[in-house]
Amino acid sequence: MLRPVILLSILCGAATLAAAEPDAPLVIAHRGASGYLPEHTLAAKAMAHAMGADYIEQDVVLSADGVPIVLHDIHLDTTTDVARRFPGRARDDGRYYAIDFRLDEIRQLRVHERSQRNAAGEEEAVFPGRFPLIPLDLSVPTLAEEIDLIAGLDRSRGTRTGLYIEFKAPRFHRAAGWDITHQVLAVLAAKGYADRPEQVYLQCFDDATLRQLKEEGKTPLPLIQLIGENDWGEDSAVDYDAMRSPEGLRDVATYADGIGPWLMHIYRGRDARGQAVVTDLVDRAHALGLAVHPYTFRRDQLPTGIADFDELLALFIDTVGVDGLFTDFPDLARDAIARRAARQPDGD
Repeated sequence: MLRPVILLSILCGAATLAAAEPDAPLVIAHRGASGYLPEHTLAAKAMAHAMGADYIEQDVVLSADGVPIVLHDIHLDTTTDVARRFPGRARDDGRYYAIDFRLDEIRQLRVHERSQRNAAGEEEAVFPGRFPLIPLDLSVPTLAEEIDLIAGLDRSRGTRTGLYIEFKAPRFHRAAGWDITHQVLAVLAAKGYADRPEQVYLQCFDDATLRQLKEEGKTPLPLIQLIGENDWGEDSAVDYDAMRSPEGLRDVATYADGIGPWLMHIYRGRDARGQAVVTDLVDRAHALGLAVHPYTFRRDQLPTGIADFDELLALFIDTVGVDGLFTDFPDLARDAIARRAARQPDGD
């Protein structure tokens, strides 16, 4: 199962992990180096590590036997060959749910670039310029396996890379009889990461899950409240518009250490003079002591009014002053931060 990762580590062996500047934003590898390799594969995580990411993200869902696996969706069909390997196992909505498959079955699947059906019913890549839709020996990793990979690379490369774990759809899992937070924290404890607040972030769209972790779980790990749009259908009862209000943000500060807003909650386009319009969300969050780690910075999915990836990064790093950023392209973010540091005059 580790063969592609071993090969990638050899190819990246000469890479040097860039030292982050003290005041520079964290580079968080969104689903690994997902701009270059199929998301959430161990190969994508090894590449992100070699590219100098400060943190590497793990979206976590559970298998039918309660094992935490690293997968962005509660469904398997957009990134694996599940329909071919297990025909007839879809639910009435046509989707293949990870919670319906045991770990030994999930291990039989092969991961490919994220895909979708076009108008003609044909499978096509969501990001056409990325890794092609070809069969590879890439599998869905467990959270434990991914932690072992990152810890092993930290040891062999002399680095200390963080985990950035998202609990996916906690209410959905609870309805299936599982407490996803309990399962994930058990893995962290077994791997020695449950008491490393300097190296692990926990994030979720559901405020009730984070409140429970803070008030009942007493976890020492920092908690990040993800903020989406109300029409996205996240597994939560949250009103995200209200959450971004002054009152809502003050409430978030009672249980969370930071927020993870959609970048369009901060950048609102260009005004009549062509100037970038930004909200005061970051300033208000900072005033409450909340870190701000927006998502997702993609070279191939730029917001309206942004000419290129460097301009997007410059806006959020130099003008807005975010504390971290989720990106599919950790190398480009690391390079942009290094260039800015090189231009700064030496301090006294």
